[in-house]
Amino acid sequence: MMADQSFSRSELIGLVLRLTLVSAVTFISIKWIMNQVDPTNKSKKKAKQRAQEQLKRLAEGSKQAPLSVDKLTDYELMIAAHLVHPEDIKVGWNDIAGLESLIQDLRETVILPIQKKELFLDSQLTQPPKGVLLHGPPGCGKTLIAKATAKEAGTRFINLDVSILTDKWYGESQKLAAAVFTLAVKLQPCIIFIDEIDSLLRARNSTDHEATAMMKAQFMSFWDGLITDSNCTVIVMGATNRPQDLDRAILRRMPAAFHVPMPTMAQRLQILSLILQNEPTADDVNISEVAKATDGFSGSDLRELCRNASVYRVRDYIRQNNDDRRSTTGTYTDSEDEFHDALRPITMDDLVSSMKKMKESKVHCGILPVRLDLD
Repeated sequence: MMADQSFSRSELIGLVLRLTLVSAVTFISIKWIMNQVDPTNKSKKKAKQRAQEQLKRLAEGSKQAPLSVDKLTDYELMIAAHLVHPEDIKVGWNDIAGLESLIQDLRETVILPIQKKELFLDSQLTQPPKGVLLHGPPGCGKTLIAKATAKEAGTRFINLDVSILTDKWYGESQKLAAAVFTLAVKLQPCIIFIDEIDSLLRARNSTDHEATAMMKAQFMSFWDGLITDSNCTVIVMGATNRPQDLDRAILRRMPAAFHVPMPTMAQRLQILSLILQNEPTADDVNISEVAKATDGFSGSDLRELCRNASVYRVRDYIRQNNDDRRSTTGTYTDSEDEFHDALRPITMDDLVSSMKKMKESKVHCGILPVRLDLD
């Protein structure tokens, strides 16, 4: 009888061990299969690798201890992949023309309270704002201003892509929205930049999808929660050309709003001078005349105008080079003598031709009113 009981115990122990082993193997197998089936598995691995590289670079030369990737959640790693090192931002205040007053306001409102934080510890009124809104027509430099602000302030910069906050699985979008702020707090001082912020945080209504509404609520909840910590330096900076579409609760969270208007004639003159300062131009180029004739052009339009004008001289060089080759007899050679002629400088005719072409395009698109004289 005792032998039977002892045998039963051994069988029971063996059965438990076998079940444990089978369960462990089944769990590992299912997890491996899910990772292989998961379409975002590769992107998660790339995000983790990129986040590790960026965090390591951010820690170099910083007084703060490096933030270990192991201390970040999977959602924070997805956001950390969009970190931009200040040294990778090639835009500074010197690359923006015609907006000196707006730049001065940003320096006083955003940059100085971050760089000289110790001077304002005894005041809550001179702390940097939790939200900054840049609004105005397209192509007027809102994104450039945001990048230059992060560059000059020397802060961490998260260029938040709206698409990463949308996930097909229920509840994932809310977790990603929360991860934006939890990561920014760990990296502070930090600027979270959202281009076309109206596409993400537009006015809420009853027709919104439940997942979208919950994601917006989660985003605003964490954003507002930062205000309770006076030492937290996290700034959400948004850019839009449709501020009227933003939710009122978002506008309340972005008290520092700056309008970036279409450039005036004097501003267009400064922009053109900045664009062409390092380009070879002919003596007949009159930038003032071009600035007068480009009413309704944004800064981006002016840059495209100059780029098209530069392409004309490249086109002439290729045409002339091909004609020279046809006129010569014998075989082609790769000697430098064939290409000794440098590109001609940009002429006034190039700028005028480019301007006429862009004006025609703008008229056809309805951006500019129809005029008989496009000069």
